[in-house]
Amino acid sequence: MKSFVRRDYEYYLTDLNDVHLTAAQIGGIEPLETREDTTHVIGKILKINSCDSYKVSRLHHSTPYLIPSAKDLLNKIGLEFRDSLLAGGYQMHRIIVTSVLRTNEDVKRLMRVNYNASSNSAHRYATTFDISYNRFDMTDSFGKFIHDWQMENILGKILARLRFEGFCYVKLEKKQRCFHVTCRHYDSLRQFI
Repeated sequence: MKSFVRRDYEYYLTDLNDVHLTAAQIGGIEPLETREDTTHVIGKILKINSCDSYKVSRLHHSTPYLIPSAKDLLNKIGLEFRDSLLAGGYQMHRIIVTSVLRTNEDVKRLMRVNYNASSNSAHRYATTFDISYNRFDMTDSFGKFIHDWQMENILGKILARLRFEGFCYVKLEKKQRCFHVTCRHYDSLRQFI
């Protein structure tokens, strides 16, 4: 059996909440009170929908909106993940987005069920999203079988590189089993996709 070092990228994905929060406050929107308030900032935020490169999970404590550069970053991550699977000849999977923009109401509801939730979350600024590292959405069974831990490693390395290149901050959330990603490149990333 091939030897594998799990999470060899983990050391690089340790950005703490204050770093995420500062970046979110600089580049994001003003926090919204309710989900209905999203209608007042359409244009500043864009809706994200499941697509070829990522799936938006059923959201219980957030709503699927990001600022344009954060949406571009999410697209870039999803495309690079898909391209990595293609290059390896693996079965095709999409990353799964598990949390996006949280209104003040969402944060209050989340804090009732998750003691780790922060009242001053970077998710409130539409710059931040969570990507599951232990669940992936299979879109095509053609190709070599790939384990979830292998896809986690591929995704982690992509995020570590993008973090190193200055596109984002990333925290590996072990209890929530996700990568917590905050965009920090506020000009459009379209030129990089």
